[in-house]
Amino acid sequence: MAKGFFDIKAWQKADDLAVDIYQSTKSFPRHQLYSLTNQMQRAAVSVAANIAEGSGRHTLTDFLRFLYIAKGSLCELEYYIHLAKRLSYLTLEDYQRLDALQDETARVLTGFIRFKEKEAETEGS
Repeated sequence: MAKGFFDIKAWQKADDLAVDIYQSTKSFPRHQLYSLTNQMQRAAVSVAANIAEGSGRHTLTDFLRFLYIAKGSLCELEYYIHLAKRLSYLTLEDYQRLDALQDETARVLTGFIRFKEKEAETEGS
């Protein structure tokens, strides 16, 4: 995979989401520092990190495996955002912003996965 991950739109969205998660969790209660705060941050970083790591793999199959892991981390983060809202750790405005950014990241990542799956089918033919 010769293309640098900085050029991948799904990675760019995931990177923006991770930064926003870090900023938004600063206001969480201190007793959540090693639980929900940490889980949200780790899941958000995992999305971007798996896209980056996968892009450095030697085969398209390996890259796709990392993209699927990134998608799973994004689903995990979606739940944590929901939970943080239910616990009133996020304002409605912060929740809506994070939820929209998570949705946009998921849309772009799903599109990228589909593109790479078609590329893999063509490669296998």
